[in-house]
Amino acid sequence: MSVQEYLDKHMLSRKIEDAVNAAVRAKTPDPVLFISNHMKKAVPSVITKVKARQILDSRGIPTVEVDLHTNKGVFRASAPSGATSGMYEAIELRDGDKGTYLGNSVLRAVKNINEKISEALIGMDPTLQAQIDQAMIDLDKTEKKGELGANAILAVSIAACKAGAAEKEVPLYKHIADISGKTNLVLPVPAFSLISGGKHAGNNLAIQDIMILPVGARKFEEAMQMGSETYHHLKGRLLFWKDMVRMDVMLVKMVVLLLIFLGTKYDLDHKSPNKSGQNFKSGEDMIELYKELCADYPIVSIEDPFDKEDWEHVKFFSSLGICQVVGDDLLMSNPKRIERATRESACNALLLKMNLLGTVTEAIEVVKMAKDEHWGVVVSHRCGETEDSFIADLSVGLSSGQIKAGAPCRGERLAKYNQLLRIEEELGDQAVYAGDDWKAS
Repeated sequence: MSVQEYLDKHMLSRKIEDAVNAAVRAKTPDPVLFISNHMKKAVPSVITKVKARQILDSRGIPTVEVDLHTNKGVFRASAPSGATSGMYEAIELRDGDKGTYLGNSVLRAVKNINEKISEALIGMDPTLQAQIDQAMIDLDKTEKKGELGANAILAVSIAACKAGAAEKEVPLYKHIADISGKTNLVLPVPAFSLISGGKHAGNNLAIQDIMILPVGARKFEEAMQMGSETYHHLKGRLLFWKDMVRMDVMLVKMVVLLLIFLGTKYDLDHKSPNKSGQNFKSGEDMIELYKELCADYPIVSIEDPFDKEDWEHVKFFSSLGICQVVGDDLLMSNPKRIERATRESACNALLLKMNLLGTVTEAIEVVKMAKDEHWGVVVSHRCGETEDSFIADLSVGLSSGQIKAGAPCRGERLAKYNQLLRIEEELGDQAVYAGDDWKAS
């Protein structure tokens, strides 16, 4: 094939002429760079390669990281991980070899991406998020993504979402809003962890998390300042849990209680080394306790006030309308559990954990289910996090109104909060902070 035949076949002469004319009209000081970028934009982007590796999360436990290649660039994402898994959650694929990372390595999931998912997605348009996610679901063929691994699928799904935004030349949060049908962008109220207890903390506190919501802030930047200053103030003064509940200096609001359920009773002393066995509470007792706490302190939200199968008491408590009742273990981000909860009015807010679902598309769908019922939505991090800040953009793009990303410290947490600061700056006068509308955004 001659040079002229090659030029004619690919219509290169016309394309180059168009690029040169565009450079002249733009009066660009660097025509070579302009023409190069112009030609690059003229090429529809497709996925050319998906490469995965094993990295470590914030706990030092392996997780999956993906580099998704298109002809526009390389887009990286990683999968967060929780401490437990339930029968309603998507399956996180781990190797199980106790001699390697205590059985927690994810090399099988990595292999599935490099050998199966990559082949299935090559040539696909990264802007078509739903088609990409469905292709992986169809490839897996199991209800809970146990063949390829939800950790493998989610990392690829997030990377594809980033590539889609780049192809459209819009910020990630704007791309998420576009594919979810949202027209408004809202900066969420951050739920900052102040004190942690429960089974994951090395103290005797039965309550899993004490958090604050700076709903009175005028913008996200101010909310961050409130959270940071409160966190450091308490860090310097707080010695005992009993001192915490008597503090009357909170400018923001406390949220989240989680207790241990034994049979038909709740054990408030389950972590005490000298427990007498006398501090067991019935569901009715817990309702009275919550009513007293909400009356005495500015508690506006309680997450999982009862066991995940204690539907009777959570329904009754929600009906009182005392505060936001968030379903975490109750819902497990599972569409069937959400449907039951909406049907039975069991709670009025969803805690969204993406790794329990496995794809961006499914996360968008369950948020729509919650919003259709006028629920609050809390986009949540996991205890096994990475420096990936995707959920920050997700919370803005979906106008969730609330985000739970931990205390205002440590890199994997601040990656999310700092990204929200950048987004607010980028939106400028168009930035809207959820504030008092945190439940209705």
